[in-house]
Amino acid sequence: MSYPPGPSNPYGQQPPQPPQQPQQPQQPYGYPQQPPAAPQQPQPGYGYPQQPPAPQSFPQQQGYPQQGGYPQQGGYPPQGGYPGGYQGGYPGGPVPGMPPYASWGARVGAYFVDYLIFLLVPMILMVVGYAQMISTIVDSTNNCDYSGTYSTCPSPSVPGSAIALLMLGGLLAFVGGLVMCYMEGTKGQTPGKKALGITVLREADGRPLGFGMAFVRRLCHGLDSAACSIGYLWPLWDDKSQTFADKIVKSVVVKTR
Repeated sequence: MSYPPGPSNPYGQQPPQPPQQPQQPQQPYGYPQQPPAAPQQPQPGYGYPQQPPAPQSFPQQQGYPQQGGYPQQGGYPPQGGYPGGYQGGYPGGPVPGMPPYASWGARVGAYFVDYLIFLLVPMILMVVGYAQMISTIVDSTNNCDYSGTYSTCPSPSVPGSAIALLMLGGLLAFVGGLVMCYMEGTKGQTPGKKALGITVLREADGRPLGFGMAFVRRLCHGLDSAACSIGYLWPLWDDKSQTFADKIVKSVVVKTR
């Protein structure tokens, strides 16, 4: 209700107007109306558990492990065994694919064959050298003079040929031992083992021992020779047909045919 200016409105002031509502902008005809803005969610305060971040997926690039294992590239053994050895082996236990253990008779036969090939000639030379030395000592003893108060014996002179034979025989025996260590370490077989159809391998994975361990194994045969060679007889009742040397270096002797 408005009052016109005049005598009926003595103060000449406009009556107070009611507040006007802000007009919403009208959308053109045919366009859908915009939905009202969603209310903002309150931020969790201190002490409330935070939601875990969503997992991110990264592209599988070359060289990263794929799902289900690692790429079969250099340095990783193929699935189901070891390269160059018997399948199914694992460190610290028997190899399922390992051939049966060699018999004690086959091992003894292989030893004698290797002895004839590598050690017979050196032993003959050394025996001849020792024989010459003993003969010289015996001759010196027979020439002793017992007629006086004190017996006098000429000092024996060791012939140079005896010393040469001993040195040559020892050198050939040492070289022959190194050759057998090399053959056992790289192929697992010496000529005697190959002739008897047996081979020496690592117990863990069925691979050859390597030159170093084969050399240590041959040195450990000294323990087999102790106490009346009980170590060489141990395979007769051992479950794995191992000597003391085999148990120390963790090797086994198996059949190849």
